[in-house]
Order: sequence, then structure tokens, then C-alpha cells
Amino acid sequence: MTIKVRNFYYLIAGVLAMLFAVTHVWNGQSVVLPTLDIKAISMETQTVFTYVWHIITAENLVIGIALTSMSFQSDRSKIRFAAWMIVAILIIRLMVILSVTALLDISALNDTLIDSIAIVIYVALIILGTRMKKKQSSGLQPQ
Repeated sequence: MTIKVRNFYYLIAGVLAMLFAVTHVWNGQSVVLPTLDIKAISMETQTVFTYVWHIITAENLVIGIALTSMSFQSDRSKIRFAAWMIVAILIIRLMVILSVTALLDISALNDTLIDSIAIVIYVALIILGTRMKKKQSSGLQPQ
């Protein structure tokens, strides 16, 4: 049995999602979460912040695994809905990032630029994957 990549857009997006999961957890554990060990922040707040941080890591990992497995599927009609749901989740994630940042500290919007670009590229790859047409098995085009 030969495994063949049927959708390189999904494969690239899936690998990126898993890479984002790794960099997210790494950044959280090495930079962001250690700053929560401040006496002014309650243990409950530290706990909530930590699990919310890791929820995003887990989401990225699950989305990456899903997209990677979707890249090997031959029946695109069965996976298109899942791809659009992932796109919706990512767009909502970007809207939350931008709106919360703008509401709390509009000057910090520049700090969201890299994350915003990453999400836009990620979404674009998935949308390109949904637009792929199934290859014809013969050289004849339907009339």
C-alpha cells in the first residue's frame, strides 16, 4: 500500500500547525509562564493562565494532526467541511487576539503582527487546499 500526498496545502499547513504547537509551548514554558511566579498573582490566576496557554498549544497540535491526515485523503468532499471549520476557528482566534489587544492596549497591536501574519498564511494555505480540483483519471475532460 502506497501512501500518497493528495493535498500539499493541507500537508504544509499541518506541519506548520505542529511547529506552531512546539514553538508555542516552548515560548510559554521558557518566557511567558515563568513570569507568573510573582507573589502579586494568586495561584488560581497562575493556574488558569497556564492551562489557557496550553489549550492553544493543544489546539495547534490537534489541528496539525488533522490537516496532515487530511492531506492523504483522496475524497476531498469528505474533508472540505473540516477544513472550513479549522479556517473558522483560526479566523475567530485572530479576531479575538486583535480585538482584546485593541481593547486593552491599542499600542500593543504592533506586537501581534507576527502572530497575525502566521494565522493569515495558515488560513490561506488551507483555503488553497479546499480549492484544489480532483485530477481526472483520463486525459479527457468532461463535456
